[in-house]
Amino acid sequence: MSVQKEIKRVTTKTLLEMKQRNEKISMLTAYDFSMARMVDAGGVDVILVGDSASNVMAGHETTLPITLDQMIYHASSVIRGAHRALVVVDLPFGSYQGNSKEALTSAIRVMKETGAHAIKLEGGEEVVESVKRILSAGVPVMGHLGLTPQSIYKFGTYVVRAKEEEEANKLIHDAHLLEQAGCFAIVLEKVPAKLAERVAAELTIPIIGIGAGGGVDGQVLVLHDMLGINTEFKPRFLRKYLNLHEQIVGAIEKYVVDVKSKDFPNDKESY
Repeated sequence: MSVQKEIKRVTTKTLLEMKQRNEKISMLTAYDFSMARMVDAGGVDVILVGDSASNVMAGHETTLPITLDQMIYHASSVIRGAHRALVVVDLPFGSYQGNSKEALTSAIRVMKETGAHAIKLEGGEEVVESVKRILSAGVPVMGHLGLTPQSIYKFGTYVVRAKEEEEANKLIHDAHLLEQAGCFAIVLEKVPAKLAERVAAELTIPIIGIGAGGGVDGQVLVLHDMLGINTEFKPRFLRKYLNLHEQIVGAIEKYVVDVKSKDFPNDKESY
């Protein structure tokens, strides 16, 4: 399938139309202007300003520490670099759970202060009230089910979710609830491929998978993982397209050698 570069801006409606004509949706994360510009130029449909910035940009063990102010900073940077992709921003832990008024306030801040196009939040039935409240203000919402990293301490592990019938049934139930509430798409993370395929078939909105097999409507990966900048994270679902860690470290080592040996700068590189 050729990348549609002639589209001025991907919208939530574009994604729905892509699902209807069985065209897969491509989604990657970005957290800064330079990377967002490259991801956008590569033809990705959706850029997610993920709370994974907590891990890959700030070095935290989980996504929990990142603040709403920090997410707004990252999202503002990404928006300035993205001219085609739909930009979705994660609401961070503590900015929406258990309080739909706070959820609405957080979502409005993201939209007003960043220029982003939509927000994403984790959870099913527990967050439906917040989803409806945010949507009532005209803010598009993407859902997130399966492995929800903000709930890591509840799960205690990053293993595959919804393998047991009870949890699988709850996930299907939650997916329908999110669609009925008005979500324009849902991310399914680390769930069995057959279950994800079933959800994608039952729902009319796009289902985007990460570790959810190929039967869904699109795929998302963390940019720093698929480019091989992170070397520690090696889940089964990750395909590495480059080994940038090795290449970048190699380039820096060469620079250090050139400086120490007085090879850099040479006459042509001086004024």
